[in-house]
Amino acid sequence: MLKRIHHAAIICSDYHRSKSFYTEILGLTIIAENYRVERQSYKLDLALPDGGQIELFSFPAPPSRPSHPEARGLRHLAFVVESVAQVKQTLEEQGIAVEAIRIDEYTGKAFTFFSDPDGLPLELYQA
Repeated sequence: MLKRIHHAAIICSDYHRSKSFYTEILGLTIIAENYRVERQSYKLDLALPDGGQIELFSFPAPPSRPSHPEARGLRHLAFVVESVAQVKQTLEEQGIAVEAIRIDEYTGKAFTFFSDPDGLPLELYQA
């Protein structure tokens, strides 16, 4: 039946700021970028190294996230990395606030959280 997640869709408040964050800071590759005039909306398809994708959308005046991080629905988006400590340092060197590294009590793996420009919680999880 289900094989893997194909993509996660994110609606941002400032398209150019979020595009820069996901491509320049997180290093995702652009697959396609389209502006939909009838919706006054960008749709940016970004590639993850494993074949997964992030769809970054902009819409005029999207509503804010109800709460952080415990709103009903998607809680956070997690990315597997080789070294949580190394990626944390890289993000911090670029001015991104990253929480302290924690250890998952069930798997023993390191993880931490940071936020995108709209406050969407993102997680780094040790490979």
